[in-house]
Amino acid sequence: MKNLIAELLLRLAQKEEESKALTAQVEALEVVITALLRQMPQTQQRDLFDRIGIVFDHASPEAQVYLRDNDVLRQYLNKAVKASA
Repeated sequence: MKNLIAELLLRLAQKEEESKALTAQVEALEVVITALLRQMPQTQQRDLFDRIGIVFDHASPEAQVYLRDNDVLRQYLNKAVKASA
């Protein structure tokens, strides 16, 4: 029983480290994308975000992310628009 608990704790620690690494990657990408968007003229930014919105709207049901995840992606997209303004 002690071995099982120890193994579960080890797996949990590994998952936590993976989660931290993924969070760091996402935050780094957010910084890079925001910097790139700030170099873009406002009209190009708006056009890019409009095209991304069209892709969301026209994605086939098989390719779409679950509805809840789709909403989360749209929220982050809106956040990126505001951060780059």
